[in-house]
Formats: sequence, structure tokens, C-alpha cells
Amino acid sequence: MPSFHEVRFPEDIAYGSSGGPEYSTDIVITASGYEQRNINWQDARAVYNVAHGVKTSAQLDTLLAFFRARKGRAYAFRFKDWGDYSASSQQIGIGDGETTSFQLLKTYSSGGITQVRDIKKPVDNSVDIYVNSVLITSGLTVDNTSGIVTFTSAPEEGAIITANFEFDVPVRFDTDRLSASLDSYGVHSWNDIPLVEVRFL
Repeated sequence: MPSFHEVRFPEDIAYGSSGGPEYSTDIVITASGYEQRNINWQDARAVYNVAHGVKTSAQLDTLLAFFRARKGRAYAFRFKDWGDYSASSQQIGIGDGETTSFQLLKTYSSGGITQVRDIKKPVDNSVDIYVNSVLITSGLTVDNTSGIVTFTSAPEEGAIITANFEFDVPVRFDTDRLSASLDSYGVHSWNDIPLVEVRFL
């Protein structure tokens, strides 16, 4: 069985979750109060907590079944981050007359700094590809398991390739145990149900 299950975490539970991108930074503070910051990760990794997304008994049943099917931390899956799940007019490449495959990307810019994120899990039937602002309706394929766009014929040199799409985040449970408290008859509460983004080589 593959280590990634191409199944999406229940959207209604995801909608009530919290989380977002996380970096790893070491800070060394000297005796005089100056500090040195060392960046361990060049790219962020998302973390989420879905405990507060469980509102009903039906959602609880769904979550338990989903957790058991993924065997805790063993198998990764798709997750819709309601705060960041789409991209528009994203440039994914420039044609050179030879290259036929391009990775879907999302670019984040702030204060002159640009961060480019590989998108590996686009949503099925959500991807529109444009070459020089013209929608391409044939002669290409989109791999929804890797985010690779492949043209039958290479775009001409200098052609600007852009994309509109929705995407999921590949994540896994960051726990092998679901621990709930029974507050009253039929009412449960959860302190923490963590998810963490997984990266692909």
C-alpha cells in the first residue's frame, strides 16, 4: 500500500481547524544582548490542529473512521487549508522550445522578497493552463498526484505559461493516538489533533 492516500480530509472538519506555515529558526543571543538567527528551513512546512473542527457526533464518527484508515501517522493524505487553497495567474514557466513538463507553483511576495512554493496536490478538474494568456484546452495533461503539467508539444521559446488552480496540502496526523474526554452524554472534547505537512523529494 502506498504511503500516501489520495483522499481528502473531511472538508467540514477542516473548515474549523487552525494552523498555517511554520519555519525552523535557531536564535543565539550573546551576553551583550545581540543575536544571530540561523535559518534551518528555506521553505515553510504547514501545521494544523483540527480538534476544534469536530462539532457533531456525525463528524466525530467520520474523524474516527478516517484516523483508523490512515493508521495514525502511517499514511499521509490531502487537506484543504481554507485560508490558502487557490492560485490565480501564477507563472509556472517560460517556454524554451524544448521543455514539455512544468511544475505547478504558487508565488508569495512581500516587501521585495519572493517565496516560491511547489504545488504537488492540485484538485482534480480545477487546473486551467494558459500560454501567452490563451487558455489551452488540448495537448496537455495535468498529474493531480504530483502537480506536473505536461504538454504534447513544447511551448515556443519565450512563451509565458500561467495557471489557475485549487490545491490541497499533503499532510499526515502528527499523533498515533486520539484522546477525547466525555464532557457529558454524547458530548466529547479534544485538546489537540495535530496535522503536519509532508514533503516530497
